Amino acid sequence: MKNNRILALSGNDIFSGGGLAADLATYTLNGLHGFVAVTCLTALTENGFEVFSTEDTIFQQELDSLAKVEFGGIKIGLLPTVSVAEKALNFIKSRPGVPVVLDPVLVCKETHDVAVSELCQELIRFFPYISILTPNLPEAELLADQKIETLEDMKQAAQKLLSLGAPAVVIKGGNRLSQDKALDVFYDGKNFTVLENPVIEGQNAGAGCTFASSIASQLVKGEGLLPAVESSKAFVYRAIAQADQYGVRQYEANQNK
Repeated sequence: MKNNRILALSGNDIFSGGGLAADLATYTLNGLHGFVAVTCLTALTENGFEVFSTEDTIFQQELDSLAKVEFGGIKIGLLPTVSVAEKALNFIKSRPGVPVVLDPVLVCKETHDVAVSELCQELIRFFPYISILTPNLPEAELLADQKIETLEDMKQAAQKLLSLGAPAVVIKGGNRLSQDKALDVFYDGKNFTVLENPVIEGQNAGAGCTFASSIASQLVKGEGLLPAVESSKAFVYRAIAQADQYGVRQYEANQNK
């Protein structure tokens, strides 16, 4: 491993189960030097869980500060607005050859409104410049513009996402298709691999962030895509088993290998 520096373009989860806290914890467990450019802040208010986008000029200054840092990998999480996403895209375009994991966290993804639709279109522009896409089912539905109700639907959506430019995808099905199995589908344009674990009781807040940052970590360490996905799914399974009320706990998950 020639370069152990890895970047997260992520938001701050005020409860630290997901977002940049999960990314940095995962990087540290993998022996990597983690950097963060913060895309947003969050807070629990009278309006519920709110996301406050980093002001455009400040986010650009964050990226400019990192212009001369060479990274072995990049993980992209919550991009709250099209303008923030555009700046993130320009940044990764300037890093050809660096492994990039795009975890397309869509705010209010359960409601397909105009803002989400515009953000989806912006995220699709990232596809030719990334190594792998890691949407959950609602995110995959929005990006592929189709309903996903079966395993076959997951495979069709994966094919659609590759047709839009993604080189590889793992769709995180969780327990939405089965009450007793957590099903994911990996597709690299040639082969489908179905990954499954038993569903376990536990707080899974931050599981998606941890999964994506674990994949990015494995790619930095030289793993291939499928082995990186497989080891990361096992890692997240252990993390959920050790979760507390605020989310996954990567330290205990690592210790219980």
